[in-house]
Amino acid sequence: MPNSVRLLFLVCFLAGKLVAQTAPVTVDICVYGGSSAGVIAAYTARQQGKSVILIEPGRHLGGLTTGGLGYTDIGNKYAISGIARDYYRQIGKHYGTFEQWIFEPHVAEDLFKSYIKRGDVSVLYEHRLQSVKKQGNAIQSITLESSLAGTATRTVNAKVFLDCTYEGDLLAKAGVSYTVGREDNKTYGETYNGFQLLDKHQFVDGVDPYKIPGKPESGLLWGISTAKVLPAGTGNKDVQAYNFRICLSSDPANSIPITRPEGYDSTRYELLLRAIEKNPKLAFSTILKPDRMPNQKTDINNNGPFSTDMIGLNYDFPEAGYARRAAIQREHELYNKGLLYFIGHDPRMRKDIQTEMLKFGYPKDEYTDSGNWSTQMYVREARRMVGAHVMTQANCQGREVVPDGVGMAAYTMDSHNCQRLVVEKNGVKMVKNEGDVQVGGFPPYPISYRCLTPKAAECTNLLVPVCLSASHIAYGSIRMEPVFMVLAQSSAVAASMAIDGKTSVQGIDVKKLQRQLKANPLADGSTPEILVDNDDPIQTARTGEWTRDDNPKGAYGPSYFTTSGSGSAVKTVRFSPAVTKAGIYHAYIYIPKLTGASSKTNLLVSDGNQTKPITIREGDIRVEGQTSGEWVSLGSYNLLPGKKSFVEVSTKDADGIVVADAVLFVPN
Repeated sequence: MPNSVRLLFLVCFLAGKLVAQTAPVTVDICVYGGSSAGVIAAYTARQQGKSVILIEPGRHLGGLTTGGLGYTDIGNKYAISGIARDYYRQIGKHYGTFEQWIFEPHVAEDLFKSYIKRGDVSVLYEHRLQSVKKQGNAIQSITLESSLAGTATRTVNAKVFLDCTYEGDLLAKAGVSYTVGREDNKTYGETYNGFQLLDKHQFVDGVDPYKIPGKPESGLLWGISTAKVLPAGTGNKDVQAYNFRICLSSDPANSIPITRPEGYDSTRYELLLRAIEKNPKLAFSTILKPDRMPNQKTDINNNGPFSTDMIGLNYDFPEAGYARRAAIQREHELYNKGLLYFIGHDPRMRKDIQTEMLKFGYPKDEYTDSGNWSTQMYVREARRMVGAHVMTQANCQGREVVPDGVGMAAYTMDSHNCQRLVVEKNGVKMVKNEGDVQVGGFPPYPISYRCLTPKAAECTNLLVPVCLSASHIAYGSIRMEPVFMVLAQSSAVAASMAIDGKTSVQGIDVKKLQRQLKANPLADGSTPEILVDNDDPIQTARTGEWTRDDNPKGAYGPSYFTTSGSGSAVKTVRFSPAVTKAGIYHAYIYIPKLTGASSKTNLLVSDGNQTKPITIREGDIRVEGQTSGEWVSLGSYNLLPGKKSFVEVSTKDADGIVVADAVLFVPN
């Protein structure tokens, strides 16, 4: 650790207060924002041999990943690479599995802290950005203030800066172009941007919007806007709704009762009662979507017409000052706590829903320094940089493919609702949500390096892996925590290359960056794992008739092969790894869950010397989370370069559909 960084951290705690030194800090790379991306960026930069400081305005690391979003949004596991993938492998080790995407908040944060410790990363907590000093089009330094007192300024000098916040404060103060809200469809030739009045997370027809049903003069119920219906695709500055990803516990020994929050007002939730009345299919699980976490905990997200999203109350958050942002976050916290209390205690709530709600309480062992409630609001979207390249719907859907990909995305183009308004249908006024879009059906696609960099004329030493350059609807596909982590690693390696090459972040050799990310995926010089995908024409070979299913649900990557197990002739797909370094490798095969799948799949596994048969039973494959497939262990093997090692999938003794997707060899 450089002496200047050590000096900064000569701090002591007196009566719980931080006594800070104000000496300037000089480092190679300054990472602003301790989100999941920020931690991975800082760790990667240290692995590159660079001096680093990670600045976190709050008290916790990991952002949304540790803030309650434990039911990870993935889309397709193939898209998650490098240290991000290692993170979910480490989560798996904690829970006794190979890889896991579902976890408790404190487990997630403890793991991020372990990366910080392993990387010897200097972290400055509870400090936020006050100002940016530039010389020409390069940032020279940033000035920080205490997040608690708004005073005790200090300066950080760096060669390259990374903005890893959800809000994009550093890019904005550096004078980099950005946008907020939704572009008009005409801006980038899109179809799902701008105003969208669609049918997902929507009220059924006929829900009355007025305080006294049928009486417009009584006024609108809380949360309903007076905004007008616009032509589809019309751009505006409305921001998709925020909420909290809520961790509750159903373990009586580890839960605290949900009580009436400060400022509770039951009229805020009147629309929920009307929605239930009009649509009896609404139930506890479809209002709150309590995805189950380990140890009887939840990750609750918004769901249906009326839920945890505080629609329309966040428009000024992206560009607001710190005090206003804190007030907006507090409003969202109280709204969410009030919703939980309303469902569990209002006498008008349907009893089956109320009974389910009362099984849960706040977890005693989570967020122990903040009243058992997350300090991280779900800021789905704030500022978005307008950089050297803008990712758009065409990139998501594969109609335009960037040549400089340094990460992949695979999630549905997803936007939560932006407003709740009154519409007229067949002469009847009713409430509808506006802004929700959920359009998928495309395989993983590359994300351009240029969308991480500002325009060179605006800033030459800043990288932005979170508030990156994308249209609203493309950002809705990209904005997943694992993807931010992947892009953060790419950004940190790029920053190191810029420093070593004495060039701008725009001037690095992107092909060299791509090669380095592939050759050293964990940034620590370890032997890379070997993936053989079914679409690899060199490392796979087929006998018999197999069908390539393009972008099917549950696939690892863009496709998989399927065939019927019927017929006397045995059909096979052989996956052969290109081994360059001898060693012990643990082999896994990826098995998607398919309707009509064979009850068993027979394999042959060879290390090049000996071959052994393995049978995988369909009933033994346990899939959790947002994908429909899982890695299945095949054991460890001593692999040598040049040897004909392989894993072969066959239809021998199959009684249904056989699938061949991907095989993985992980060095021990």
